[in-house]
Amino acid sequence: MDRPADKKSGHGTGNAVEQTIRRLEARAGEHACGGFLAATDPLQRTELFTALIFDRLQRKIRTVEALHAESAQNWNQTFYLLYFRTLGDRRNQEAYLELARRVPYKIVLRERKVPHAVEAMLFGVSGLLELYRHDEYTLNLRRHFEHLAAKYELRPLDVSVWELSEIRPANHPVLRLAQAAEFFAQDEFIMDRAMTCRSEEEVRKLFGIEASEYWRTHFIPGAESDSRPKRIGAFKSNIIGINLVAVLQFAYGSYTSSERLRDSALTLLERLPAEDNRYMREWINAGVRPGNAFESQALLQLATEYCAAGRCAECPVGRRIARIRPER
Repeated sequence: MDRPADKKSGHGTGNAVEQTIRRLEARAGEHACGGFLAATDPLQRTELFTALIFDRLQRKIRTVEALHAESAQNWNQTFYLLYFRTLGDRRNQEAYLELARRVPYKIVLRERKVPHAVEAMLFGVSGLLELYRHDEYTLNLRRHFEHLAAKYELRPLDVSVWELSEIRPANHPVLRLAQAAEFFAQDEFIMDRAMTCRSEEEVRKLFGIEASEYWRTHFIPGAESDSRPKRIGAFKSNIIGINLVAVLQFAYGSYTSSERLRDSALTLLERLPAEDNRYMREWINAGVRPGNAFESQALLQLATEYCAAGRCAECPVGRRIARIRPER
C-alpha cells in the first residue's frame, strides 16, 4: 500500500513537469529554452543537438528517397534534381525542380560539350527567354533551343511560374541557370566528386562555378553591369554544402550502409559555417549562438519542428528541461 507522502510527492512531481511544459509552450515562439541551452555544458549540448540533427536528416532523407524513386534509382539524376531544388530561393524551389525534370541529366550529358547547349536548354525550358526578346545573346540561345527542343521534345514552362519580384540580382534565376549550365557542362562525375567533399574549401571549389563570358558584364540579359566574374559565392556554396552535399552523403551512406559516409556528412556540417538567417538571429537574441552548420541545423530543426508548433513535451530540449523520460 502506497504511503500518502509518496502519493503527494509523485503528484507534485507530475504537476511540476506539466507546469514547466506549459511555461515553455507559452513562450515557444520566443525560444524560451534559449537560456537553458546557453547554460548547458558542451557535452550535453552536443548530445541534444545530435538528436535534433538526426531528426532533421531523417526528414531530409525522405525527400531524397522520393527524388531517387522518381529518378528510377539513378543517383546522378537524384543529385541533379536535388541541386536544382537547392539552387535558388525558396519561392522558386518548385520551378527549379520542374525545370530539372523537363531537362533530365542524361540529355545534359549528351550535349554538355557543345558550346552553350546546356545553357540554351535550361533557359529555353525555363520560359525565361520570353522576357528577353531583344538581346542578341538570348536570341542566339533561342535559336539553339529551337533545334534542341525538336531533338529531345522539350516543353517550356510558363514564365509565370517564376517569382521574380524583390529578388537580388545575384540570386536571379537567369544568372543561377547560367551558373548551373557551366556547372553541369564541366564534368560527368560531379556526384562522385560531391561525395568526397570533406571541408568548406572543397565545397567552394566544387560549386563556386563562374557563369560563361557573357555574364561577366550582365546580371540579366540586355542590361550591362561592371565587368566581374559571376560565380556562385561563398554564402551560396555553403548553403549547397549544407542542404545538398551533407544531406546526400548521409542519404547515400544510409542507402549503401556506409557509416564512413554518414560520419563524413556530420563532419562536413561541423566544418561549414553556421547559416545567417532570421531563425539564427532569433536564437542569438535568445542567448544561443551557433558555432557551425551542425549547430545551426539543429537549432533550425528545433525552431521549425518544435518551437513553431509548441511541441515542447515532445522536444528533446523540452524533455530535458522538464526531466520527462521518453515513453518506451
